[in-house]
Amino acid sequence: MPYVDLLRVTVLMAGAVATALAGTAVVAAHNDANQTALIVAGVWWVLATIAGLYLGRATAAADAVRGALAGARTTTSLPNVPPARIALGRLWPVGAFAVVCGAIAWLWPQVPAIGAGYALAVALTGRSREAAVTAIEERDGVRFYVEPTPVLEPVRLIRTPGLGRDRMPAGHPPPPPPAA
Repeated sequence: MPYVDLLRVTVLMAGAVATALAGTAVVAAHNDANQTALIVAGVWWVLATIAGLYLGRATAAADAVRGALAGARTTTSLPNVPPARIALGRLWPVGAFAVVCGAIAWLWPQVPAIGAGYALAVALTGRSREAAVTAIEERDGVRFYVEPTPVLEPVRLIRTPGLGRDRMPAGHPPPPPPAA
């Protein structure tokens, strides 16, 4: 699975979890007539949004992926693992988090409200990482793929040759044809 695809799916899934948990929290708090929980949740979501926007700026995104990209091993072949299996293996904790937070919403509406804020911050923090990896791939003419690993281990990457190494940088004339 391409690393940029995993980053994109992670951001989309975290955003979906934040939306679902926020809706669950609002419905549960409304059913309990708990206005305090709604006010605290609104403040927390604003703080999580500000933190996510700050942590997700472009310079921080490049720093966040630097270690994984630097540790990538170079190979000419990809692992024979379907991308869906890698994504599921890496992202199942996000789904489990959403299910657990949503399941106890009817007892404590504060729990999904807090979970929604964390998911929102994660989604906003990761929003620029895909662009940072894409820029490095285009600059170096390589592609990064996710190696199948257990979810509790850091992501390990595989670096493969890309198809763009023969392109000239923008603004440079093409090389002259060979003399016959």
